[in-house]
Amino acid sequence: MAQRIDFILNDREVHEALNPGQPVLDYLRGVAALPGTKEGCREGDCGACTVLIGELNGKQVRYRPVTSCLMPVGELHGKHLVTIEGLNLDWLTPVQQAIVDRGASQCGFCTPGIVVSMTGLLMQDGQEIDRPGVMRALSGHLCRCTGYLSLKQGDEALREALGGPAGIRAMLKRKLLPDYFAGIPERLGKLPPPAIPTEAQTQVYFIAGGTDLYVQEEHRLTEGQVEILAQRSDLKGITRENGRIAVGALTTFEDFASHPEIISLLPNVQSYMALIASWQIRNRATLGGNIINASPIADLTIMLLALEAELVLQDGESRRTVPLRSFYRGYKEMDRAPKELLAQIMIPTSDGGSQFHFEKVSKRKYLDIASVNCALRIDLAAGEVRQVGLAMGGVAPIPLFMEQTTQYLLGRPISTDTVQGAIDVAQDEVSPISDIRGSAEYKRLLVRQLLIAQFTTLFPDELSVGSFYDAY
Repeated sequence: MAQRIDFILNDREVHEALNPGQPVLDYLRGVAALPGTKEGCREGDCGACTVLIGELNGKQVRYRPVTSCLMPVGELHGKHLVTIEGLNLDWLTPVQQAIVDRGASQCGFCTPGIVVSMTGLLMQDGQEIDRPGVMRALSGHLCRCTGYLSLKQGDEALREALGGPAGIRAMLKRKLLPDYFAGIPERLGKLPPPAIPTEAQTQVYFIAGGTDLYVQEEHRLTEGQVEILAQRSDLKGITRENGRIAVGALTTFEDFASHPEIISLLPNVQSYMALIASWQIRNRATLGGNIINASPIADLTIMLLALEAELVLQDGESRRTVPLRSFYRGYKEMDRAPKELLAQIMIPTSDGGSQFHFEKVSKRKYLDIASVNCALRIDLAAGEVRQVGLAMGGVAPIPLFMEQTTQYLLGRPISTDTVQGAIDVAQDEVSPISDIRGSAEYKRLLVRQLLIAQFTTLFPDELSVGSFYDAY
């Protein structure tokens, strides 16, 4: 059923009745006749379809690069959609010039998406334009022609072109963006609010980030009844409440990993995120979607399990709280009624003595699905384990909280014998199967290796990797 959607597409306002579940990519190429946004893998991996989404934040607009194949048109309401055509000037932009000067494009198919992401990097206030920043922007793009070296080398040219801090104001001042960007905040503020779905509508799908749902169910989403959860402001945001961190279920991976409360709790969270997904996908994927998708190898879910998070489920005015560790009943089976939405994730905080680490093994080091992943949160008192949360993925039909292994660790000192004992208990607790990501035997080996990696990383003074191999 078509719905009226009001947004700004590059420099023009759009007020159209559209099917809210249609992917933005199909709208751009088939309806708006903007073919600069390319269609590649349709799974969010190649980056060819990357666009910028601008959302009003106070009096300013925050832009983020996303893959348009995984974004529903209904989520565009009240936002600014920028394609490669909307970035063009009468002269080459710094990103375009850097690509030309360094011969960083051959076939050109993926170049528009790369230009969009790199421009999005320059638009971030306070962003350091350096090699790591450029690599972050390129993380969601494939280029089989020139590779990445010539693209990475553009960081110097970008710094020189900016001549100072990054951000939209700086770019407008130096004529590095089209002038119309200056008026976007005011224009977005004048767009009408989204229509509220009536009770009479039967919603078949609730769409959050859509990063897995659109890969699996795109045809049904395009033609069926959907509710775009992104319009629900009550499901967003991160706050501290009664000694816990309350995370809205629609919080994206990127917002989660960049929030001061989360960085304080998990100092290395940014490095963990680099293993999980590209910048473009992290701007779409939500914590709630990761949990409700119920994949046995869901990376964020494994972290939240180790943190012993609780879930707040909501059905209208009714709310209830469920420990995440008891939420999964079997493969893709959850303690959740059909009409219940996941509203919040409540994460306990520590008194400052807690340590946390996340490990993951996959075929590719970055941006790949895990074969086995593992998260450990541990507290010591007088040299012994006082509190511990341990979770593993890829070793059971569900994201597994390692109940027996944590019980074994409580009250024991950090030593080679303790860790070896925990490994033995863990082997009895897991039940991996052979699949495309590895044999059951290989995954059991990873259980051992990841536990060794966890403890030797967190306690290098007490443990050495060599002692475990000597014992083995």
